[in-house]
Amino acid sequence: MAEQNKIRTLYKEEVVPALIKEFGYKNVMEVPKLTKIVLNMGLGDVKDNSKSFNIAVEELAVISGQKPVATKAKKAISNFKVRQGMKIGAKVTLRGDRMYEFFDRLTAIALPRVRDFKGISDKSFDGHGNYSMGIKEQLIFSEISYEKVEKIRGLDISFITTAKSDEEAKALLKALGLPFAR
Repeated sequence: MAEQNKIRTLYKEEVVPALIKEFGYKNVMEVPKLTKIVLNMGLGDVKDNSKSFNIAVEELAVISGQKPVATKAKKAISNFKVRQGMKIGAKVTLRGDRMYEFFDRLTAIALPRVRDFKGISDKSFDGHGNYSMGIKEQLIFSEISYEKVEKIRGLDISFITTAKSDEEAKALLKALGLPFAR
């Protein structure tokens, strides 16, 4: 249990005082915090193959530690042979201990396994204090067995914070341990 709360205790003991000092917050409740992490995997290429779809969803479940929800097409697009209601992806929303545990695994184990890793881009903030990044292959997560992988897939990771600006969100995520490029 102590391992799961490592990032949470880091946030309470070190990040909050540092952000109060840096941004001059008057109240502890003003300090931005990480509210959720959303993992999204687009699976439009296997929309007709339910076995491949299920394998990809299972991989996302192993990575996140939580059962993914299948996302469905909102409208039909004939050029892509997509009908309304067809399963075209999977997503997971992590909160609480699972969120902190995933964040820890991402920063300590997964990202350092990326080839030629120099840090992640700081250009993917949305203007409202949220950050999104893409991962090109799911193999960077140690939970995924290389032999069982059917196809190399990427996934999107969104960090949703209560920060009012991108500058505050970047300071929060950097203090929590997200390795931004210089």
